[in-house]
Amino acid sequence: MLKKKKLKIHPYVFIILTFLSVILLGTICFMLPWAVCDGNHLSFVDALFMSTSSVCVTGLAVITPAAKFSLFGKIVMAFLMEIGGLSFLTIAVCFFAILGGKIGIGNRYLLREALNQNSIAGIVKLVKRIILISFVIQFIGILLNYIALMPYYDYNFGKTLGVAVFHSIASFNNAGFDIFGDQSMIPFKDNILLNISTMLLIVCGGLGFIVIEEVVSKHSIKKLSIHSKIVLIMTIALNGIGMLVFKFSMYNEISWLQALFTAITCRTAGFTSVPLEQIPPSAYVMFIVLMFIGASPCSTGGGVKTTTIFVIMLTFFYYAQGKKPRIFHRRISDGSIFKAFVLFGITVIIMILGAMMIGFSQPDLGMDRILFEVVSGFTTTGLSMGITPILNTFSKIVLCFMMFFGRLGPLTIIGVVNHNWMTESKEKIQYVEERIIVG
Repeated sequence: MLKKKKLKIHPYVFIILTFLSVILLGTICFMLPWAVCDGNHLSFVDALFMSTSSVCVTGLAVITPAAKFSLFGKIVMAFLMEIGGLSFLTIAVCFFAILGGKIGIGNRYLLREALNQNSIAGIVKLVKRIILISFVIQFIGILLNYIALMPYYDYNFGKTLGVAVFHSIASFNNAGFDIFGDQSMIPFKDNILLNISTMLLIVCGGLGFIVIEEVVSKHSIKKLSIHSKIVLIMTIALNGIGMLVFKFSMYNEISWLQALFTAITCRTAGFTSVPLEQIPPSAYVMFIVLMFIGASPCSTGGGVKTTTIFVIMLTFFYYAQGKKPRIFHRRISDGSIFKAFVLFGITVIIMILGAMMIGFSQPDLGMDRILFEVVSGFTTTGLSMGITPILNTFSKIVLCFMMFFGRLGPLTIIGVVNHNWMTESKEKIQYVEERIIVG
């Protein structure tokens, strides 16, 4: 008898289909009459937009979740953010392993690609630790949020707990959704505990699961991997620079706490404690830069990632000296450099195309606000200058694609064409090298 050839599903295809399935399920849930307060269900496009924004942990909204969604709708949104932040694949495999199921080699390769790891060794144990640490951090966030919010909700246990849980999930997963109202965290700009809790959750989610796991398990900076050291350096530097720029750009308008909060949240979290409609040009540019860079690899945040920008900057520095880039007595591999520049270039191209399409559809919005929205959507930040609710159907669909591509990552999308995903790709034919005049 002929043996049937086992079908090997490309990991990137599986990841894409997983996200699409969850988005579709969320869309159906949001279209149900009992998902909204007034009983009038959302249109398909609006439900799709809210589901995509939730699963891609973006935070852009065409409606006000606090006012429009019922308790059921808010619970669905919280689950979608959790699944989108940790990835459905990670959660599913973790629970499958806990129940005693065997994780085959194919699933391990899927996990390796989903978590951007170089090896499948110990991948299941890593997933279990990631899930545990993530839930512990969010639980601590719930406690801090509850204490901070009690006076605002007249010490109502159920109401305060619900908001505390939702806000902890949204903060850790860098989603940017809130159920406070239509002003995000502006009414809480002086609530020190809530601001600190939110910032800590955002930073923990944005560092990346691998970095968090290393920090928890190794207890020493010297023992951390080079990846973790780079992520920590870039996180501190970007937050510090952003805080200074925002404070001096709006010196008399915001406090140092607001400046730091803004610097942290605009790197893919999406909350805001300052009005964005009339920010000065210097602050606008810093918003774009920080949103573009985003969080770190294997995190709940988006953007081109801190390590990508670090590699590019390091390459510029050493190229000017005619040397190969290196850090911590290690040379950066050519593959990492190539990948960083490809990711940077593709991201810029996609953002330009997205801004152009929305600009053609709604030129009256102004390119400054359109660019802000597109960058915010693609980097899954969720900050808005107020134009999301007035986008037409075409613009909403374009922004849905921006959020989807941004959450999965451009390299995941184009990686579908790589048929050698389980082996190292080797070209059968070697070509003569040619030097092309550039610059």
